[in-house]
Amino acid sequence: MLNIAKYNIKSNDLPINKEIKVNQLMVIGPNGEKMGVKSLQDALTIASFAGLDLVLMNKGSDQPVGKIMDYNKYKYEKNKKTKDALKKQRESNKEMKEYQLSVKIDIHDFDTRKKHAQEYLIKGHKIKVTIRFRGRELEHIDVGRDVMLKFAEGLSDYCTIESMPSMEGKTRTMTMVLAPKKEI
Repeated sequence: MLNIAKYNIKSNDLPINKEIKVNQLMVIGPNGEKMGVKSLQDALTIASFAGLDLVLMNKGSDQPVGKIMDYNKYKYEKNKKTKDALKKQRESNKEMKEYQLSVKIDIHDFDTRKKHAQEYLIKGHKIKVTIRFRGRELEHIDVGRDVMLKFAEGLSDYCTIESMPSMEGKTRTMTMVLAPKKEI
């Protein structure tokens, strides 16, 4: 039987071995087989004979269930799954950075925004490019589309166009979304 004293037991951990305070419990073997209802002492004997721990899997039910397993391995795998889930969640929640251009944007401003967008694309973030048309600029949305496509073309080594430039409803705004390439 493993020495419990050396493990840092927290309140949210499952009770194991001598921490279990029930008289009888349904025992599940190390391979998942049901061993039937046993007294606590018999279950502890079986677990110690196998060199494993007896873990109380459900505390508050009518029929407590104990499983014979390597508790440290169980905790390790549980923590690993939690970390993997958090990592996947962080990857899916990448930031979307928005860059606003104009139809009459200067070359220097254009290059500066392109350089900053390139840095974000390398980090794996998506880029949303918007142009807000003012006054008579609305008559020349094709010029705005050309500016956006030129912006995307300048970043073509780092991104792909996820959504082509399009007007959003009745607003005066045209948007385009750029996604980072996978092999950056």
